[in-house]
Amino acid sequence: MSMRTFTRSILLTATIVFALISEAQSKIMLVIHGGAGTITKASMTPEMEQQYRAGLEQALRTGHAVLKKGGSSLDAVEATIRELEDNPLFNAGKGAVFTHEGKNELDAAIMDGKTKGAGAVAGVTIIRNPISAARAVMEKSPHVMMVGRGAELFATKMGLEIVDPSYFWTEKRWKSLQNELLKEQGRPQAHLDAVEIKKFGTVGAVALDQNGNLAAGTSTGGLTNKQYGRVGDAPIIGAGTYAENESCAVSATGAGEYFIRWTVAHDIAALVKYKGMTVQAAADEVINHKLPKEGEGGVIVLDAKGNYAMTFNSEGMYRGAIGPDGVPHVEIYKAE
Repeated sequence: MSMRTFTRSILLTATIVFALISEAQSKIMLVIHGGAGTITKASMTPEMEQQYRAGLEQALRTGHAVLKKGGSSLDAVEATIRELEDNPLFNAGKGAVFTHEGKNELDAAIMDGKTKGAGAVAGVTIIRNPISAARAVMEKSPHVMMVGRGAELFATKMGLEIVDPSYFWTEKRWKSLQNELLKEQGRPQAHLDAVEIKKFGTVGAVALDQNGNLAAGTSTGGLTNKQYGRVGDAPIIGAGTYAENESCAVSATGAGEYFIRWTVAHDIAALVKYKGMTVQAAADEVINHKLPKEGEGGVIVLDAKGNYAMTFNSEGMYRGAIGPDGVPHVEIYKAE
């Protein structure tokens, strides 16, 4: 073989490999949410809006970096949600709301669309990143869900970062609880911004990697002033979190009790799988037609072809998406 032929062969091989990598990366997609509720332009200061947009963009870039390097959808979902859990703007991890008793109790779930493996934790108080604990339950135990002290002991044994409960204390969330307690007593409430008063705080992510595998994850601090031990839809597989390659990946945020009873995440996946509906049509059907009016909230949905939906029936939902081009697209209000 001549040097020219050898060189051409090397160049051709390199071209093919580059084309294959580019084709694989053209499939990657990440969609996130950071809670839904009465979120309007009028209730936001420009500074507050910028902070939320910056937080969402940073989370999208974090997850996209994982996918671009060939990381799995599970890796991207976990990394993205950890970013949101560490941001006190969102009701998950550091920004978790308080229970009636003045505690921060955190829930999270993650699901692998390829294997239908799933893991969840609920009612934990000392795990810095509950989404990582949920993944540990999925991968390092025979169980799907662990709660309370048991989940905390398991996370400790797995070497996850444990923090003092005071780590989760923020003045903003504490004032929200005090307002709710005053409301219960029929006493005058302090002024809080409308976004804080009527918001279902949860964070979530759904991802598609270059191998065509889906994953979904959700993390939350629950509801302000919730009763001790209350668990919402976020850590319940099929309610607030679901993923399977044959249909779609779903993460929800909203009135958890309704999302549980209407098995929102699985219902959307079933419409896609068995009725052949698009993710947008399936999300619209469940969120805007099947749920009762009290079932306020929204979902992000992603299929194995990269099609996605960000559907909600509230005034707004913190949300965003990022594709192969690496450009984050963030939205907050209804008309965006």
